[in-house]
Amino acid sequence: MQEFLSFKRMITPIIIQVLFWLGILVTVLAALVNMFTQSFFVGLLMLILGPILVRVYCELLIVIFKIHDCLEGIRGAQAPQQGQEA
Repeated sequence: MQEFLSFKRMITPIIIQVLFWLGILVTVLAALVNMFTQSFFVGLLMLILGPILVRVYCELLIVIFKIHDCLEGIRGAQAPQQGQEA
């Protein structure tokens, strides 16, 4: 609980995974509705491309957090070295 309250552990990547599955569900349902009510071809295109686009968007968001983790690691590795130089 302490890590959560002090923002040392990020919960956003977990939320992004939940949003990914919700996005897939909404995309598939919208594609199926579109296939049977309006245009079969457009619905089929949505069914194929929709989940791919949702995945790419979520991966881009997660990459931002992985970059943050790497930068924190670099900062942690440099901190002892900077203390020795002074």
